[in-house]
Amino acid sequence: MSPQASEAVRRCAAASRILVVGIGGGGDVAGALAFGEAARALGTGFVVGGLTWERRPVDPLPGPRRLDEVVDLAGTLHAAVGLAGPDTAGPGGFRFCESDMAAFLGEPVVLLDPNPGPAAIAAGLDAAAAALACDLVVLLDVGGDVLAHGEESGLASPLADATVLSAAPAMATPTLAAVFGIGCDGELTPDEVLERLAEVDAAGGGRGDLPLPAAALDRVEASLEHVTTEASAMAVRCARGETGRAPIRDGRRTVPLTAAGGRLVCFDAGIAIHSAARLALAVGDAPSLEAAQRILAARGVRTELDYERDAAAAAAG
Repeated sequence: MSPQASEAVRRCAAASRILVVGIGGGGDVAGALAFGEAARALGTGFVVGGLTWERRPVDPLPGPRRLDEVVDLAGTLHAAVGLAGPDTAGPGGFRFCESDMAAFLGEPVVLLDPNPGPAAIAAGLDAAAAALACDLVVLLDVGGDVLAHGEESGLASPLADATVLSAAPAMATPTLAAVFGIGCDGELTPDEVLERLAEVDAAGGGRGDLPLPAAALDRVEASLEHVTTEASAMAVRCARGETGRAPIRDGRRTVPLTAAGGRLVCFDAGIAIHSAARLALAVGDAPSLEAAQRILAARGVRTELDYERDAAAAAAG
């Protein structure tokens, strides 16, 4: 291995198997696949996962689903962690992105319920890593809002990211955090995300980039025929060298396609929590996702759960 290889490359190459979890819900599992395929190029096996939290057009009920609401799991690893198969579904029969990913991969995908809060998330991910013979857990966010301070004008979905990242210090399994698709979710701008990453670097938490070979991009692009996601699709376009602006969310937002958008940037979760990821620090002791929501609300931060509850109330009224 080259002496110039990043710490992220060295750690991934040294791992026997990696559990990569997309921590923002919805299509972040496709971003997890990008990391996994980059690790495969280093000779390391992987398992991907995501959250029980789907976008409102898929699941009209606000918030993530509890694991006991999920039907046709391929297995249960912990009270907060199951395995999704191609037939795994939520109330009313909707399919999780993880179910579609399981169908694409031909193997189960980890499904994490964030409702019990950081301590249970940590225990659940440790249990999943042990059951799946993984010696490294990667917490991956597509876009970069996991590093938000809270006052950014475009910030719209900080709750899931902050709650899951805040679990990392309590985990026994070694962890690594990552951002894929800088600015590709239409929330923080690329410049804002790069500023937050620089803040983590200044605190000693940068772990470098993980290269994304063309074969890895091909694999992620193929998964997008099955898994519905816009942000990860934008990240792939960035990694392919596209630039300009592209509409997402039915034209309600546009995202800039930049070279930064195609990077897999890695960092230490604990150092990030005590530097840029201020919202993760704020919710670290929350006993539940609902408690984390109240903490962010008290700070004046509006979350994806606020949006979903408002939309559900408007639809009912």
